[in-house]
Amino acid sequence: MKKDIYILAIESSCDETSFSIVKNGKFDIATSISSQIDIHKNYGGVVPEIASREHLKNFIFVLREVLEKSKMSINDIDAIAVTYGPGLIGSLLVGVEVAKTLSLIYKKPLIAVNHMIGHIYSNNLNTNFVFPALILIVSGGHTDLVLMEDHMKFKVIGSTLDDAVGECYDKVARLMNLEYPGGPKIDKLSKLGKHSYNLPKPLQDFSCNFSFSGLKSAVLNLVNNENMKNHVIVKEDLANSFQETIKEIFYSKITNALNKYKVKAIYLAGGVSANSGIREITEKIAQENNLIYSYPEMKYCTDNATMIGAAAYYYYINNKFVDINLKALSQINEEYLF
Repeated sequence: MKKDIYILAIESSCDETSFSIVKNGKFDIATSISSQIDIHKNYGGVVPEIASREHLKNFIFVLREVLEKSKMSINDIDAIAVTYGPGLIGSLLVGVEVAKTLSLIYKKPLIAVNHMIGHIYSNNLNTNFVFPALILIVSGGHTDLVLMEDHMKFKVIGSTLDDAVGECYDKVARLMNLEYPGGPKIDKLSKLGKHSYNLPKPLQDFSCNFSFSGLKSAVLNLVNNENMKNHVIVKEDLANSFQETIKEIFYSKITNALNKYKVKAIYLAGGVSANSGIREITEKIAQENNLIYSYPEMKYCTDNATMIGAAAYYYYINNKFVDINLKALSQINEEYLF
């Protein structure tokens, strides 16, 4: 009988300290997360120095909690996996050093997981991948279209040329005086308004690349102009117009990708995959093209160690281990996907 593989995964790329034990890349045995949102919302965004300090304070408690939840010990684990990048360098360093220490003490193989591959594999926790597939990665730092031909076989076919969509959401939310994190608040407000503001859709060409800086600038100009005229900005309407514009951009770019590549499925990944508007538009495209469609469970959309353990299983069975010289990387080349 084939032995089950248990991986202890660590995620600390931004402001969540998370440990998870994942069996065979599919089953979440136990996951624990310590979030810092309540700390960073006082500053309107994540403060890197504070984030890394909080990781140092929290990791031992989160590790203890996940072991208690699972009723397992580290001796029961087959490998240690950790996010090594991309992300905030101070936060990543904490996770990487903890993983290296556990690997040394308990003599467990070490797996370095790319954070974005983790987001992709969050889908594999609630479905089985069908290949070839088109992946839309949407997060605070990334907006990518990826062709996934098989497990761990990726080709980046489009990326943002400037701001990521999550960054755009947060910056627009700040212009609207919405509390951090702003993305979910725009999503919620958009359901209460109507599409009454005319906003541009940058980079409307036949490529699979994105641009969001012009959209962000347009909202800034709109807000400033309305304020100078003493006009009241209807936040619900602006949120709706902004979200609808984002949806139109994604519709155009995903359609471009489908015209160039034949796929059987579309998968959504990344922190912004929790956004209801982006889920709606990607599902609509999938239905129009008779494609399989899936997105992660809500609890696996934002940063978590479960997705790192899910991806790490495929590193494990392909013997892709690293040594104690592993370094954290805040940025990884655009061809980061194996």
